Amino acid sequence: MVLLHVKRGEESQFLYETSTGVRVEQLGYELVTIYNGRLKVSRVCSEIEELAKHGTMLPPDMLGLTDEQVEELHLVDEWADKCVPSGGWRFNRDAVGRRNGRQPQPKMVEVLEKAVADAKEIVSKKLTTEGKPMTQRTVQEALDLLRGAVMIVYPMQLPPHDPIRMEFNNTEDLTGTQASLEVIEPAKVQLWFAGKLMLNDKLLGEIVGQNEKTKIIVKLAKLNEGAPGREPVVSEDARRQMMAHAYRRQEELKKLEQDDDDQYLDSAWSDSRSLKRQVHGLENVKFKFTK
Repeated sequence: MVLLHVKRGEESQFLYETSTGVRVEQLGYELVTIYNGRLKVSRVCSEIEELAKHGTMLPPDMLGLTDEQVEELHLVDEWADKCVPSGGWRFNRDAVGRRNGRQPQPKMVEVLEKAVADAKEIVSKKLTTEGKPMTQRTVQEALDLLRGAVMIVYPMQLPPHDPIRMEFNNTEDLTGTQASLEVIEPAKVQLWFAGKLMLNDKLLGEIVGQNEKTKIIVKLAKLNEGAPGREPVVSEDARRQMMAHAYRRQEELKKLEQDDDDQYLDSAWSDSRSLKRQVHGLENVKFKFTK
């Protein structure tokens, strides 16, 4: 299997195993599905962390309003009493006014927090340094884990307008958000290898060769985004070693500059009579005085 080290810009994303016989167009779809899936896991984790602190999302017409404004406009959160966490709740006001403040009880909070930690671990970028490839099933496993935890804490489900429920149903609207800039549409993905665009109608083997044990770096980019930066000639580890060596050498030179010019005169090799004493056998002669 060909091992791909997938990057977005200069940032490592994940490892992926494929074959030389796959078409670039299909490969692009597979890679961007995993990439977007990891972004979805990250968004859901972020929202679940807020859910564990401040409860479910307020209706759209109540977002960001103060208690006085809600009362003045006669607005009511009709979903608050329908979507109650298991074991009850305690009030913890959301300072930004997005959620209703009905925080689950501590044991249920632990369920949500553990699911978030485990999901992040499943799709972590550090798996690239551990040599562990990622698949679409891996991403789905993380999402299923998060979905299961939310169902345990909220058996009556979340309000339909809650972003977590929308993410699980694939009905999320990211328009105007930073997240929308990160997502890559499958129809607009481009793959780059060694500074060159990989054409969709080509097979991977036509670009990288037929060796199934090849390991290459592939970079994801959006259509018309331009070529991503080339990989540095020197690896990051090698660069750090070179910098450390240069620093040690610089410190050694500083010490030499600070030493006195005649300090070498204290050394045995600088004694002009040393050779003469060696010839006459007078080196290390000890005298014993007697009374």
